[in-house]
Amino acid sequence: MNKEEMQSMMPEMMEKMFSGMTTDDKKEMMMGMMAKMKEGIDMKEMMPKMMMGMMSAKEGEGGMKDMMAKMMHGDEGKESMMPEMMLKGMMPHCIKMMMPAISKEKRADLVSNMVSTLMEQASSGMSDAEKSSFVAKVIDSIKT
Repeated sequence: MNKEEMQSMMPEMMEKMFSGMTTDDKKEMMMGMMAKMKEGIDMKEMMPKMMMGMMSAKEGEGGMKDMMAKMMHGDEGKESMMPEMMLKGMMPHCIKMMMPAISKEKRADLVSNMVSTLMEQASSGMSDAEKSSFVAKVIDSIKT
């Protein structure tokens, strides 16, 4: 079977394969597949090419804005897996890759800004008591 034949079969196979799976099953499978799919690929080279391809499409034609909206908000009635995947896998990986390239003098300001943003967004909508408990938990995890 050649590459084109395999690719033409994918949509039908994917439909059948995922039709009976729960969202949690899909999340688990996707996390495992992403790790395997990235093996041997230089993501520093691949990401700019992917981003340029996505940005070149016009709105409503599968462009960056359309794609990001679908990934972040999910399909109708279904919760998106993307935010959790980005926070658990992609962002920590990016930080591990990029931090060594940032001078030691600039790291404190960068980390302070990132932590402030994370704390602000993560505690959004919480009561004062919930925020206090949340901050205490985060501070405790930083100390250990």
